Amino acid sequence: MNIYYQRSDQEEALGKLRRELETADAVVIGAGAGLSTSAGFTYSGERFRKYFFDFEEEYDIHDMYSGGFDVMGLPPEVMWAFWSRNIYVNRYMDPPKPLYRKVLDLVRDKDYFVITTNVDHCFQKAGIDKERLFYTQGDYGLFQSTDPEIKKTYDNEEWVREAVAVQGFVISDDGDLTVPEGGRISMRVPHEMFPVCPDTGGSMRLNLRADEDFVEDEGWQRAAERYNDFIVRHSAGHVLYLELGVGNNTPVIIKYPFWRMTNADPDAVYACINHDNAFCPEQIRDRSIMIKGDIGEVLEVLYE
Repeated sequence: MNIYYQRSDQEEALGKLRRELETADAVVIGAGAGLSTSAGFTYSGERFRKYFFDFEEEYDIHDMYSGGFDVMGLPPEVMWAFWSRNIYVNRYMDPPKPLYRKVLDLVRDKDYFVITTNVDHCFQKAGIDKERLFYTQGDYGLFQSTDPEIKKTYDNEEWVREAVAVQGFVISDDGDLTVPEGGRISMRVPHEMFPVCPDTGGSMRLNLRADEDFVEDEGWQRAAERYNDFIVRHSAGHVLYLELGVGNNTPVIIKYPFWRMTNADPDAVYACINHDNAFCPEQIRDRSIMIKGDIGEVLEVLYE
């Protein structure tokens, strides 16, 4: 496949994107991790140190993403302490910047659908209609049984809040995790608090697509059907496939299908906003808009 990297003027590309957002009959948004990063959900640096300072000091863990794998080899009390904090700050706290609401504003008056590999629930919290959303890789807010025969998911918010509290954190009025003056933080969740499946009494895990045992529950199936129905309904016509912050870890979910559908429909347009690389196949070069930059900054310009 011949790949084309956009080298045209950014102002010209922004103008084209404005026109497409105004004139498209339908918009399909494909969102990846780069969108949440731009919204302030960073997994390392100052944000990591604020909530995981003890894990960095004790276990030499430096970010939430790789740390999620590193703690699998630690005692389960420690693993659940890490993961309860990880879930809370990336699922039940709001992102620092209102970027997701700005994305919604772009398409509020359009016929639109969102497909995302993100598991942080930010689209729902921003007001995106869940009937227009397909979260393909799971949800930090859900547990599933470790028994692969149980095809159900379970809300985990109550457990997560109790698990961070038992470590010594206090949830402030604005939802932040704070440490009381003179308080001490534990890196342990007691064994008796480990999440238990209501149906089997067995152990639980996060509903994240990590292996073939990922549960695609009834809600997931309905969302997949709605997305497929939307794509079929708009298989022809002036459709804008808008890709936001999608990397190359799982291109078969959003990036490659967007390229394929744009190529199949002569009236469709593909747009990509990416901090690092914005690119497309040569076959759809003349109907592609590629903007390299921070998504939040790009949207600010679009709003001007």
